[in-house]
Amino acid sequence: MLTLADVVQGLTDDRPPALERRPTAVVVDSRQAQPGWTFIALRGERADGHDYVGDALERGAAMVVVQRLVEAQAVPVDLTVPQPALPEAWSVPVMLRVPDTLQALQRLAAFWRRRHSPRVIGVTGSVGKTTTKELVADVLSRRYVTLKSEQSYNNEIGLPLTLLQLTSEHERIVLEMGMYDVGEIADLARIALPHIGVVTIIGPVHLERARTMERIVQAKTELVQALPPAPEGVAILNCDDPRVLGMREATRAQVFTYGLSPEADLWADGIEGLGLEGVRFRLHYREEILHVKVPLLGRHSVHTALRAAAVGLVEGLTWQEIVEGLRAPSPQLRLVAVPGPRGSTILDDTYNASPASTIAALNLLDELTGRKIAVLGDMLELGDYEEEGHRKVGVRAADVADVLVVVGGRGRIIGEEALEVGMPPERVHLLEDNEAAIQLLESMVGEGDVVLVKGSRAMRMEEIVNALGRG
Repeated sequence: MLTLADVVQGLTDDRPPALERRPTAVVVDSRQAQPGWTFIALRGERADGHDYVGDALERGAAMVVVQRLVEAQAVPVDLTVPQPALPEAWSVPVMLRVPDTLQALQRLAAFWRRRHSPRVIGVTGSVGKTTTKELVADVLSRRYVTLKSEQSYNNEIGLPLTLLQLTSEHERIVLEMGMYDVGEIADLARIALPHIGVVTIIGPVHLERARTMERIVQAKTELVQALPPAPEGVAILNCDDPRVLGMREATRAQVFTYGLSPEADLWADGIEGLGLEGVRFRLHYREEILHVKVPLLGRHSVHTALRAAAVGLVEGLTWQEIVEGLRAPSPQLRLVAVPGPRGSTILDDTYNASPASTIAALNLLDELTGRKIAVLGDMLELGDYEEEGHRKVGVRAADVADVLVVVGGRGRIIGEEALEVGMPPERVHLLEDNEAAIQLLESMVGEGDVVLVKGSRAMRMEEIVNALGRG
């Protein structure tokens, strides 16, 4: 495991210091600090970790990493000067001053990654990254000791924190890689050194920041560009998305394709949605055909299963191991069905939303029996695609939902488009906030109803799920 001596060595490129090789863990939230752990003070948009150094030390942190020295009961060591004078004998707690704490976190993670030799699987795409990461880890864990990103630790902070959990026992690590613009996935790949790159779907997510679809494709392509040459490196690409398939020209790695067409290396047909019971389909690989039923919700989840199966095949698992992994999905999967008030069912898909993922969730709602209530909120960071994306969702919602409840200014576009294509006005509710939606739904939802709740993370629509659950 990572030790205090490793932290110092990783940040100084020096030999291991004469410091007790006490196991440590790295945190960036002082509330998570425990005795012997290391706290790195990051400066964010809303909070500065330097304001919480004292709290971390009070909780027992043995080391704090800072950009500026703060008043605290810790031995200061300044690494910002050329050839810093490192103490002969270290005593804890110690305060290491570095030029940039975020760069220090990333440097330490890169150092620790290179001290280990797991096969690294990176997952990127506009939709389905977290679900794919979870299912890939479920499959690989049938044979290998597997580490995976927690929650959606997919950025310049979360990915290093995941890598710092590596131990000598880990044989595989599955990392989600997100981006807002060009260059970010390349930076993550330089830290993680992935062997396998899985790309899901490319769509207009983060278009507000990336500005063009071409830049989004360029940014996602950075993962397959970073892979080592075949046979060590493998790019697993979606054959059904031309933008993803086009990445085969940008990589030195072996290309393995998946999709719903016989042109793919691994493909599926005979898809049958079973509502809340999951989905059934046929898998085709070379001359083999397997009939598979998995407890994933929605026909779109077949692509998720194909990605996880593809990684399993590349990593040498048997079909028995792969199917066992597909049939035992992690509880961390995003879209889940939970009990609602008065015998109803809530489809909780509140983590985030894009037009593609919202339409996929509506397609699942369409497969179910009972009165269908769609509760949809703003979809953010769509840039120039904002109005068109919301209107496309409105058209599909009008086809599927018996009742449509929209929340927020952009959500109103969904409702207005549903009305435009003929959804009766009495079945469309245009609301300003979650509290209004909660009040309406609490008075409306009853036996046999199925309520889909989905919106972008900033909309905090889990408040609606939590309120209905309490009911």
